[in-house]
Amino acid sequence: MANAVVFCSFDRGKDGLPAGAEEVLTLGRKLAAERGVDLDWVVLGPMSEAVAATASKLGVAHIDHMDDPALAELRPEAVIAAVHVYCRQASPGLVLMTQTFDARLVAPRAAARNGAGVVMNAVGIASKSDGITVTATAYGGDTRVEYDVAGPAVVGVVADSLLAEAAAVPSAPESRSIAVDLAGVQERVRVVQKAVTEGPRLEEAQIIVAGGRGLQEAQNYRLVEDLAAALGGMAGASRPIVDDGWTDSSHQVGLTGKITRPVLYIAAGISGASQHMVGCTAAKTLVAINKDPGAAIFKYAQYGIVGDCLEVLPELTKAVKGA
Repeated sequence: MANAVVFCSFDRGKDGLPAGAEEVLTLGRKLAAERGVDLDWVVLGPMSEAVAATASKLGVAHIDHMDDPALAELRPEAVIAAVHVYCRQASPGLVLMTQTFDARLVAPRAAARNGAGVVMNAVGIASKSDGITVTATAYGGDTRVEYDVAGPAVVGVVADSLLAEAAAVPSAPESRSIAVDLAGVQERVRVVQKAVTEGPRLEEAQIIVAGGRGLQEAQNYRLVEDLAAALGGMAGASRPIVDDGWTDSSHQVGLTGKITRPVLYIAAGISGASQHMVGCTAAKTLVAINKDPGAAIFKYAQYGIVGDCLEVLPELTKAVKGA
């Protein structure tokens, strides 16, 4: 258990599997092999059957389950306290977390309590003789930086920036229950009202049509919605038009919005700023529509259409409906 590479999960993603589990476990398996230690998975709160199935497919040695009434809603203070208890008992060398909104709150404080280093926004990790080198995004995603970290560390990984290896490494993980008493933990933040989302989620969509400033005015966002509907997909947006109120933040793609991995991503009137591209470069096929032939987005696209999206979008919608 000591010095193991540990994936720490504390959310309930699609089908009960935590967000980014396969991608981060694949990275963790590689690092564990390089360091000659086990890959373990600590699950906080309720655990689904999908956890065991995924762990046995991806070479996990131990599934460590920590549960307590205080972890029922997976609130930050309870999670931080549980991670502290786990690290104190298990002494892992490296703790990996999928970088979610909650992980941004948990990882730095959990690291501080355990005297460990912390790096967020990680897009790659490499082992070295005296620790690890973490490659992370910086300055809003405009650049990459490398951090050399010696000793124990907690790293928040941008899972959608990773490409999970296809090859499975079957294992028979041992399940262990880790005792924790969180009765004295008090949450510092009180939730007055929870946001309620209905229907499909943008980050799970297979087809996305996203619009940006090239749409020129709010009423033209319907052209994006029309093509998305015709393709059976969802409408997305760049941050500037969300900030201007053309659509709500649930449609925002990018570093401060949703990180997506669709089969098809059509970017209409989007320049290709790095902050936006963080949210869509994992698309299998990216199509760019922009009247500026020098737009940065064409560097990322498999297919490009140089033209006014106000003219191109209606024609594409018409073609799709007639197909």
